[in-house]
Amino acid sequence: MTEKIATLKKEGNVSTITLDDGKANVFSPEMSKQINECLDEVATEEGCLIITGREGMFSGGLDLKIIQSGDIDHIQDMSFSAFKLLARIFSFPRPVIAACSGHAVALGTFLLCCCDFRVGVKGKFMLGANEMRTNMVIPTPILELIKFRVSNAHKYRAVLGAEMYTLEASQAAGLIDEVVDPESLMNAVSEKAQDLATMGHPSYSMTKELFIAEPMSKINAAMEELNKKS
Repeated sequence: MTEKIATLKKEGNVSTITLDDGKANVFSPEMSKQINECLDEVATEEGCLIITGREGMFSGGLDLKIIQSGDIDHIQDMSFSAFKLLARIFSFPRPVIAACSGHAVALGTFLLCCCDFRVGVKGKFMLGANEMRTNMVIPTPILELIKFRVSNAHKYRAVLGAEMYTLEASQAAGLIDEVVDPESLMNAVSEKAQDLATMGHPSYSMTKELFIAEPMSKINAAMEELNKKS
């Protein structure tokens, strides 16, 4: 039996997807598959979606074991699946809130950027796109996400400068909207979710589609090119 590393919980019109692989919550093929299965069960015409991780870890990004294996096909499959999943979350028709429970590194930061509202926890947890320091190109499907969210004053620092932020400091960069004590995280997020769940349908989804139209156009075009090459 496959271990559950992404689980879905529903309370009224609020759905919560929790990532917990017991380690770094990496975007392995199995993690992407299970998150997609959870999303299949989330209402798209009402309510609100929360995405969170385990205590101390939101997500550490792609699976480094697969990257270090040197298996190009496996690496490409993992990356494409993750990019496709993030595009799905970014364009999800209802409000999406990130409850950033700890570190959010590399693709973990891009997952945050997919969410409409982001609440983090106080402490020594770090957030950032560190790809330049690990000699990895940030491809268009995820580059557009951080460009869309990050403030103009931090665009260089957050992307090409590979700056790592505490969750509190990342507010100035536009990567986190609110920071609370760790023990208050889910209460704060639940309160926000109850509010956003009242947003009208289809007005919210139609306006969101217009709001993100420019980055989504670039993301979709880049995904088509990647699909042709795979």
